[in-house]
Amino acid sequence: MKLFISLFFLFPSFTLFASKVDTIEVFSTCMNKQIKCVVITPDGYKKNKTGYPVVYLLHGYSGNYAQWINASPQLKRKADELQLIFVCPDGGYGSWYINSPIDTAYKYETFTANELVTYIDKHYKTIADKKHRAITGLSMGGHGALYLAIRNKEIFGLAGSVCGGVDIRPFPNNWDLLKRLGDTVCCKQNWEHYTVMNVVNDLKNGELKLIIDCGLGDFFLDVNRALHSRLLQMKIDHDYIERPGMHNTEYWGSAIDYQLLFFKKGIELSH
Repeated sequence: MKLFISLFFLFPSFTLFASKVDTIEVFSTCMNKQIKCVVITPDGYKKNKTGYPVVYLLHGYSGNYAQWINASPQLKRKADELQLIFVCPDGGYGSWYINSPIDTAYKYETFTANELVTYIDKHYKTIADKKHRAITGLSMGGHGALYLAIRNKEIFGLAGSVCGGVDIRPFPNNWDLLKRLGDTVCCKQNWEHYTVMNVVNDLKNGELKLIIDCGLGDFFLDVNRALHSRLLQMKIDHDYIERPGMHNTEYWGSAIDYQLLFFKKGIELSH
């Protein structure tokens, strides 16, 4: 008995999680190419005959499909604890998850909100409705998650942002935005049309469960505070979090835990 107890405490990792991490390729018809995605399924997935809620995690500028699993290795454990499927698609280099009005090679809104969701629901055991489908992201992906959720409210019921660039207009010379939207003079309307700060005007209270998180040392803090104020003025219910931290992997890896708890509770309350 003493030997058994000793071995149990020496090797606790055997019982921590049994989730599965896969890298898959999903063909995008609208962009005519294969796109890689990380998919994390929880323990018991193969035996369970019922479906799971899905959380889509969008990476930041210059990141890729592997950014979230690298920033937050605890996602493997969280999949088990919360009984969720995580999907981390590749959003291209500086796509901002939009259908670019000037570069037809970038149609990441169509891919992420339509083609990818359709593929995941077809090939995985999901609960295929908006009440069980959440989307969030970091930095560029934070903007993308809110942008996609607001524009596709029939697809997503919950949305979040971690250190998101939720208003792109103050940053015209950064992160390939000019390549996606055009010059701020000749194509000014694009900058107004594709920023979350204006897209949110199409949102009504109760249409989405929202959580927004940004560090006090983050260069996106001011635009996040402005979005928070706009939502308050519009009387849109949302959770808003500011904590000490910078625009870095440490903060993103910590913030996602809060967002996943928010999503899990929101999904349960929707029943």
